[in-house]
Amino acid sequence: MYIVHSTVTVPEGKVDEVIGIYQNRSRLVDQYEGFISFHLLQNEQSPAELTVQISWDKKESYLNYITSDAYKKVHELEKNYPDQELATIRPKVGRFKVVAE
Repeated sequence: MYIVHSTVTVPEGKVDEVIGIYQNRSRLVDQYEGFISFHLLQNEQSPAELTVQISWDKKESYLNYITSDAYKKVHELEKNYPDQELATIRPKVGRFKVVAE
């Protein structure tokens, strides 16, 4: 299994808006081959820190997705956020190979 984390610190007062965006996400990734799960995580100690966690069956599936038209489409949607402050946030991305369960 392969897991990708994408963590952002959201500007004050915008956390609920970002959570809402993810609650109403396109779900295009969900249909991609090798996709296992999507979670939006909120840090309990720092509620403005949000992490998207996407699990894949293997690294190759993730790499296929990030070079696909579906990936490009999802990220084009992000550029069209009504709130341009949110559109400029750049995440810290971590990629993890599952080595034990």
